[in-house]
Amino acid sequence: MLTILTTTNTLSLALQRKDQDIVNATKCVQSTRTVLNELRENEWDTLVGEVHVFCEKHDIIEFDMEEAYVNPKKRRQITGITNKHHYQVDCFNNVFDWLVQELDNRFSETSSNLLVWSAALSPRDSFRDFNLENLMSLANLYPQDFDSRDLRDLDKDLRLYIADVRTDDSFSNIATITELSKKMVQTRRHIMYPLFYRLLKLVIVLPIATATVERCFSAIKLVKTCLRNRLNDDSLSDDVICYVEKEEMKKVTNDQVVEYFMARRKRMY
Repeated sequence: MLTILTTTNTLSLALQRKDQDIVNATKCVQSTRTVLNELRENEWDTLVGEVHVFCEKHDIIEFDMEEAYVNPKKRRQITGITNKHHYQVDCFNNVFDWLVQELDNRFSETSSNLLVWSAALSPRDSFRDFNLENLMSLANLYPQDFDSRDLRDLDKDLRLYIADVRTDDSFSNIATITELSKKMVQTRRHIMYPLFYRLLKLVIVLPIATATVERCFSAIKLVKTCLRNRLNDDSLSDDVICYVEKEEMKKVTNDQVVEYFMARRKRMY
């Protein structure tokens, strides 16, 4: 467990950062998966050696790996496998296989490509990450929003857009795509480049349509307990929002809550 937690710690921290670099975070997922596979294939003997040293140091009796494995819950049952097979295949390998499978499920190739292609919209460092090919690939994922004619025009739209904003000083200090969308509206460039602005809006709502929704579903398991199983939809929605948006709820003081309910009480009379 120490080896696994150490290996996945960098990825865990990278995914928790609010200012994370999407491209580097995606690469970190791939590198973590590669390292986990290498540990599974090559580190069993190393782990056994470390366990042997630990047992000798603390006077712990070791199993003979070549002896038959005895299931502690069914001691009379003949398992037909050795201790080595149980701990290496059923325990060691299974844990790494489960971790790799979990990474593949949560960060599929399509999801990873979507994140990398979305990063091409980043305005940081004078639009350093801009990539025409990636943005066209991103637009192809939205056939209902971009038909074949739109895709042809989008290519020209993107070329004109990047040539325009890179020469405009008002876009030089922008760091996020949210700020970019606001600046586009302020300078009325959303009218000049409507197809690019459509693609930008789709990327902006992407985190809301994925991470926030997943957090809400996870929160429901904690909010809707057996004691709250009769909550109506509105009350459940309010409770989930309070649980998910904890940072915003901390800004609300008790006095504000009291004043709000006191004002509602007067209205009832």
